[in-house]
Amino acid sequence: MSEAHVIDYEIKGKDIQFVEIELDPGESVVSEAGAMMFKAPSINMEAVFGDGSKKNQGFMGALAGAGKRLLTGESLFMTVFTHTGQGKARAAFAAPYPGTIIPVHLPDVGGKLICQKDSFLAAAKGVSVGIALQKRIMTGLFGGEGFIMQSLEGDGWCFVHAGGTLTEMTLAAGEELHVDTGCVVAYTQEVSMEIERAGNVKSMIFGGEGVFFAKLCGPGRVWIQSMPFSRLAGRILANVPVTGSGQGEGSALGPLGSMLRGS
Repeated sequence: MSEAHVIDYEIKGKDIQFVEIELDPGESVVSEAGAMMFKAPSINMEAVFGDGSKKNQGFMGALAGAGKRLLTGESLFMTVFTHTGQGKARAAFAAPYPGTIIPVHLPDVGGKLICQKDSFLAAAKGVSVGIALQKRIMTGLFGGEGFIMQSLEGDGWCFVHAGGTLTEMTLAAGEELHVDTGCVVAYTQEVSMEIERAGNVKSMIFGGEGVFFAKLCGPGRVWIQSMPFSRLAGRILANVPVTGSGQGEGSALGPLGSMLRGS
């Protein structure tokens, strides 16, 4: 595994954050396409096929890396930002929705982090962005984030985005934690994740907490978000007025209109 570039950073903002990364000449940072907020003129921007973590990997190696990203639902390309001038230069990368940016130094977590497939924001050049397959079929089918999650590996800094308020917990060996499947942001490679049924049939249907929850088992560290984007998007869509339907806060019928339509 290639040695990642050493970078300095500062996370700014409270509710909607961005990370500002300082590069020395020749240093690079890689990000998801479209994540850039601003950059210095001396920082060259280049789209690469795959994650760009390895040099001289050849076409087949790049194709394999791009295929991994395609499986996680991400773009085939990532963007590499390289400082080609003198002195220090800065580039910033913004979170896609309100929440918290988590800086993780991969050597501090055993060199590998498992995270949601859409939570990766940026990393030092040399960090490998791959896939992590769920070992149990039930976890893959009902785990909220599906059968495939992202795997971040290397010896540098990476930046992961969580929605809403973030909490980090350290689980002891054998300690379990039950979490809403969408609220799991990331966990270290020692943690095992399984899916369990949410109580009896009545609880599953009328409890409002979903049919399954994630069971995380230690030892290891886990990061949990209070507002998954899927939950935010669902609430927004539920309150979008339908033209001519008599629905919405400004409608004279209001909730009665929904009842009359059978919704």
